[in-house]
Amino acid sequence: MKQYLIKSVVCTMLAAAVSSTATAQVKLNANNIDQVLKEMTLHEKALLVVGTGMQGLGGNANLGTFAKLVPGAAGTTVAIPRLGITSAVLSDGPAGLRINPTRPYDSHTYYCTHFPIGTCLSSSWNTELVTEVGAAIGNEVREYGADVLLAPGVCLQRNPLCGRNFEYYSEDPVLSGNIAAAYINGVQSQGVGTSIKHFAFNNQETARLGNDARVSQRAARELYLKNFEIAIKKAQPWTVMSSYNLVNGTMTSERRDLLTTILRDEWGFKGIVMTDWMGGTDPIRRNGKTDRVANVIAGNDLIEPGEDADVTTIENAVKSGKLNVKYLDTNVRRILELIVKTPRFKGYQYSNNPDLKAHAVVTRNSAAEGTVLLENKGVLPLQNVKNVALFGVASYDPIAGGTGSGNVNRAYTVSLVEGMRNQGYTVDNDLLNSYTDYIKTAKEELSKVKREWWQTVPLPEEKAPSDDAITKAAENNDVAIITLERLSGEGSDRTAKDFNLSSEEKELITKVTDAFHKVGKKAVVVLNIGGVIESASWKNIPDAILLPWQCGQEIGNSVALILSGKLSPSGKLPMTWPINYTDAPSSQNFPSDGLEVNGIDASIYKGSQAKYKTVKNVGYTNYDEGIYVGYRYFDTYNKNVSYPFGYGLSYTSFGYSQPTVTDKGDHVNVAVTITNTGKTAGKEVAEVYVTAPKGAVDKPAEELKAFAKTRALQPGESETLSMDINKIDLASFNEKASAWIADAGTYTFKVGASSRDIKGSATLNIQKQTEKVHNVLK
Repeated sequence: MKQYLIKSVVCTMLAAAVSSTATAQVKLNANNIDQVLKEMTLHEKALLVVGTGMQGLGGNANLGTFAKLVPGAAGTTVAIPRLGITSAVLSDGPAGLRINPTRPYDSHTYYCTHFPIGTCLSSSWNTELVTEVGAAIGNEVREYGADVLLAPGVCLQRNPLCGRNFEYYSEDPVLSGNIAAAYINGVQSQGVGTSIKHFAFNNQETARLGNDARVSQRAARELYLKNFEIAIKKAQPWTVMSSYNLVNGTMTSERRDLLTTILRDEWGFKGIVMTDWMGGTDPIRRNGKTDRVANVIAGNDLIEPGEDADVTTIENAVKSGKLNVKYLDTNVRRILELIVKTPRFKGYQYSNNPDLKAHAVVTRNSAAEGTVLLENKGVLPLQNVKNVALFGVASYDPIAGGTGSGNVNRAYTVSLVEGMRNQGYTVDNDLLNSYTDYIKTAKEELSKVKREWWQTVPLPEEKAPSDDAITKAAENNDVAIITLERLSGEGSDRTAKDFNLSSEEKELITKVTDAFHKVGKKAVVVLNIGGVIESASWKNIPDAILLPWQCGQEIGNSVALILSGKLSPSGKLPMTWPINYTDAPSSQNFPSDGLEVNGIDASIYKGSQAKYKTVKNVGYTNYDEGIYVGYRYFDTYNKNVSYPFGYGLSYTSFGYSQPTVTDKGDHVNVAVTITNTGKTAGKEVAEVYVTAPKGAVDKPAEELKAFAKTRALQPGESETLSMDINKIDLASFNEKASAWIADAGTYTFKVGASSRDIKGSATLNIQKQTEKVHNVLK
C-alpha cells in the first residue's frame, strides 16, 4: 500500500506458477477446497502465501501478469492456473478506491470518487449513512475489477498528532468500532472484500516499522482492540491487515496470541490476515530482516508483498522441520476460502465504468452529516447574502483528503469558489486574482525543494492580504469566509507546531473579522483539516466556525450547500479538542517534535540502527496514560477543554425526554425521545454514557456505550431512539483475573448531546457479569 521502492519483490513466482508442468484433474470451487489443498505441491503452497506488489516497485521485481490486472492496485495473491486458482486484486484505500487514473495507449480514464475522510464519516455518528457511503465505494471496487479494498483504518486516535488520524475514526472504541462495521457492511454488500487495519497499536507513523508500543493488557483490551472486536463481530471483514509495529516486544505479524488467540479463538474471525506492505521488517532491531516462519505460525496468512526469498524460506522451513506444514496448510486454506468469494474467481465482467456522477452526489450530501458546527453567533445559515469575500489559501485550493495510501486519484476537487458560485453567490474577483497568483508562485517555489519520497510537500503558507485589500473587501461584500487548512498523511506525524495556528493565520482571522465587524458584517471560519488543532485562543473572534474536515472531492459544493442552509450540519466531534496540545495525556509519550525517522526504509535511519532501540517514541513508546485517553481522561479529571467529545451545534434546537432504562436479561435498553424545538429541519445524535459503580479497578467517570441519530426532524417533530447495550459491555478488564468484569451495583445511564452536555439520566441495578479470556499480550 505504500509508495516506495523495495528490493527483489515477488515475483518470478507468477511465472513459476503459470509454467508448472504438473497437471491436475481438480479445479478450485467453493466446495472442494480441502481437495485442492491436497493436490497442491509444497512450492505452490509457499507461492500462495507470498503475495505480489504494486506496479513500479523496482529492484529485481518480476510482476508477471500482475500489472495487466488493475494498474495502480496495491498487489495481488498469486494465481495457480492448473488448479483453477485465480488472483485476488488488493487495492487501497479508505476514502475511495486508489488505482491509476490513466493507462498507456488508452484514452479512457479510470478516476475514482474521493469520499469524505474517516474522521468526517465518524463525525456523522450515522451508521446507516456510512453503510451507504461504503456501498458506493464497494461498487467502484467491483466495477474497476478489484476484489479487496484495503480499508477501513480503525486505529484509535490516541494522540491528536498522529499523521493518519484523518483515516481513523475516533478516540473512542465504541464509536470507532460501530462506524467501521457500518463501512465494512456497506463495501461488502457489493460482493467485494475489505481489510480492516492496522491490527494493532499503529498509533503513530514515526518509526512505524520498528516502534514498540508498550501497552498494558487492560488498555489493549478496553481501547486499542475493542474497536476491532466490535467491527469484526458485527461485520466479518474478509481480511485483517496486521500492523508494522511491535507490541510489548514482538512484531504484531509474529504474535500468535494476537492473530489467532484473540482474533480467531475469542472473536470468531473467519477471514485471512495479511501483512501491511513490507510488514514484518524491523529496521531498528534486526536491520530490516524478517521472520516469515514466525508470520506463518502466528496466523499471518498472506505476506504482502513478498520476495522470492520468502517462498524459499518457507519451503526450506517445512522440509527441515522448523515449520510444521499444518500451519502452512491452515494459511493456504484460508486464502483459498477468500479466493472463491471474489468477483474475479466468479468471472464477474466488470465494466470499468461505475456511476461517478451518482457517487459525487453521495459524497456531497454525506459531508453535511459529518460537518461539525463549532460556533454560530446567528450568522449561519447565510441570510440576505449575495457577495462573498473568500480568504485563505484553502478557499481556492482545498484539500479533499490526506496523503499516502489514503489518497484517491480523482478527476477533480471542487473549490469553495466554484461551490459558492454554484449556489448563486458572487465571489470577490480582486481577492480571487490575488490568491490565485500567490498560490501559483508559492507552489512553483515549493516544487523546487528536494525532498525524500516520504516527505509531504508543504502547503503554501497562509498570508493575509494587505490592510487596504481587506478594507475594500469588507466594503464590497456581505460576508467574509476564511478557510484554514492542514495536511497530514502516511509516513510522518504532525508536530506540536502544526497543532497551533501560525501568526499569519491568527492575523488573517483577526484582521478580516475586525474589518467586517467595523462595517456591520460577519466573518465565518471554515476548517479544512484532517485532525485536531488549537482553537481556544481564537474561537470567539469570528462569528461562526464550520468544520467540514476534508470531506472529499465535492468539498466546495458541500460547504456552500451548508453555508447557504440547503444542507444542515449535524456532525458531532469524535474526539476531544484540548486547549493546549500538552493537555493530552499521551503528549508526554508521542513524537511531537517532528523527528524525521519514518521507518519505512532502513536507509532513513541515519547511522547505527541499534541506537534507536533506546530512543523514546522512536524505538519504543510507553502508553503510560493507560485507559485515560481522550474524554476518559479529561472528564474523569475535570480538565477544561476547548470542545468536548461528542460536541456539535445545529441550525435548529432539540429537546430530550427523560430517558428510560429497561433490564432485558443479557442486555439493557435505553430509550429517549428527541423533539425538534427549533424553526428548521435537522438531525440530532443521542449519546449514551455510563458511569459504573466502584469495583476492583479504577474506572473512568463515564464511557460511551451506545449512540443513535434521528432522521431529519421537521420543527415540532419527535422521534424515539432505542439503543441496546449488552451487560458484559459494561465491564472493565481485570488483568489479575484475565477477565471482563462488570461489578454488581448501580449503573447510571446518561443521555447527552456531548460528554459534557447531559440531558437526562436513569439508573439500573445490575448483577455481576464476568467473561474470562486468555491471559495474553503481557
